[in-house]
Amino acid sequence: MPITMTSIAFFLLLLLSSSVVLVDNDNAQIPSDKSQLHALVKAGDSVKIIKVSKSGGGNFNMVMATVQSVLVGNTQRKIKIDRNKPFITFYGSLEDMPKLSFDGMTAKFGTVDSATLIVESDYFMAVNIIVINSSPRPDGKRKGAQAVALKVSGDKAAFYNCRLIGFQDTLCDDRGRHFFHECYSTEPHTKGDGGFSVITAQARNLESEDNGYSFVHCTLSGTGGNTFLGRAWMSRPKVAFSYTFMSSVVSPLGWSNNIQPERESLVFYGEYKCMGPGADTSKRSKFSKELDDNGATPFITLNYIDASTWLLPLPSLALLWKT
Repeated sequence: MPITMTSIAFFLLLLLSSSVVLVDNDNAQIPSDKSQLHALVKAGDSVKIIKVSKSGGGNFNMVMATVQSVLVGNTQRKIKIDRNKPFITFYGSLEDMPKLSFDGMTAKFGTVDSATLIVESDYFMAVNIIVINSSPRPDGKRKGAQAVALKVSGDKAAFYNCRLIGFQDTLCDDRGRHFFHECYSTEPHTKGDGGFSVITAQARNLESEDNGYSFVHCTLSGTGGNTFLGRAWMSRPKVAFSYTFMSSVVSPLGWSNNIQPERESLVFYGEYKCMGPGADTSKRSKFSKELDDNGATPFITLNYIDASTWLLPLPSLALLWKT
């Protein structure tokens, strides 16, 4: 019962930048017309470029060699961007998006460290990259089958037109402020072939924690029909879906209390102006909310991630090809 998600929440180029290009206005709302999104950001400049090409025309012919040229001392087989190396960008060809693949599993590495790509540094950006965890599909019987494709624990990271492929726990959005635009992620069932799927398991546990997930202009599609938008893995998750198309893959209930009804009064699960057969809220779980304009505003402005202080938009293609 796989599901896929595309959202606004890889020849390879590695860009090292020391400049921060700012978004004009944090308080400007993300427009309901998706085609107007590009107006929220400016073009970036001032980069150093390292080229990776299998044909030998670049500075390196392997992604790991490139990363190690920046990440001194990194000897792991998986790709890891250490905390002391900020301002790194992976920029892939749109026509032939490179694939970063590894078969790490929880049973061997632990869940979060099973990831194919681990980003611990700040100001990381990825453009036109496919990140794959090639471990086999969980069958509900094999222990430690979770397999992360991407783990992000650095602050101020942006992903544009990336694809995240895996069978369970595909994305570990661990900590920090992150922006995903036109990205695609798979996230299938979590309880075996007869079970259910969950889009989010957000880990907010205290009222004082300033974190959560906001999905804007997304598409939720796939097969099956028992997918939940979120489950209360911790006691106070905060998740909102806005302007999102939901196919019939989404369960009429929409949200799960994780079999812990005492959390129902603590969660924040909201939906705003969503559409599609899965967006019908008439049978939604009683602890979720249909947001009004005021309630949705914090989730549909870039102030949610303080974007005006850090967001790095797409580098200029003209600059890249001249270099």
